[in-house]
Formats: sequence, C-alpha cells, structure tokens
Amino acid sequence: MTTDTTTETDLYDLDLTDDPEVQNAVFLRAFNSGDGAAFDRLYRDDAISNLSGKPLTGNERTEAIKQFLATGPSLDSSIKYAYTAGDTILVVVDFNLEITKEAGERQKIHGTCTDVLRRVENGKWMMAIDRPVADKLPV
Repeated sequence: MTTDTTTETDLYDLDLTDDPEVQNAVFLRAFNSGDGAAFDRLYRDDAISNLSGKPLTGNERTEAIKQFLATGPSLDSSIKYAYTAGDTILVVVDFNLEITKEAGERQKIHGTCTDVLRRVENGKWMMAIDRPVADKLPV
C-alpha cells in the first residue's frame, strides 16, 4: 500500500494567518480532510471548542474532534465579519455542515460560528475559542 505523504505533510504544515479568508480556507481544508489530529493542530493546547455540543479543552477536545471527523462530516463556511485587535482576532462565519446520522442518512445543519484566534509566541495564529451554534438543533 502506498501513502501520499505530500498531502499528509501539507495537512500537518497548515498555518492560520492574520487574513480571515485564508484562515477560513485553512480551517476548511483541515476539517474536510477528516484527519482530526491535523485539524486539532490549529488549536492552542488550552483552546475551547464546543464542536461536540459542549465546551471541551485539552485531551477531551482533541479526542472529540478526532472521533467526530472520523465520521466524515463535510463543512463549508463563509466569513460574515472579522475584527483584529493586536494579537487577537474575532471571526464570525456562517456554516453549512453535513453529517452522517447513526442510521447512515446524511443531515444538513446550518448555523453561525464565533471563533477567537490568538497569535502565539512564535508568531503563528492559533484557534483559542471555536463556538459553532446551529440555527436549529438536529433531530
């Protein structure tokens, strides 16, 4: 079996920038790859995400992200607005998420996500808060 290491390396080399459109593209690429470990690398160690439905941080967040992305969700999003203040960026996006339910059927979820990114010591931007909120809760 041959592994495409170029794609793998690229996923683990993704960087968020101070440009919200680039941030969104990087976030989507990592999310839609299905590689939870690559996606989680965009987060600070102490970052909070409620992607699982409840606010998680640290190893709990990492494991929840890996498990969720392993189910093959598909995400698209567009920037509503973004504000930068020094080493902090607030980004709000509209998102469309497609997930697979337990019975195997696909479900579409629309909502708004509020993200806070922080610039860390090495100059890289990393996710500090990731708070997606669905317009309607899935049934």
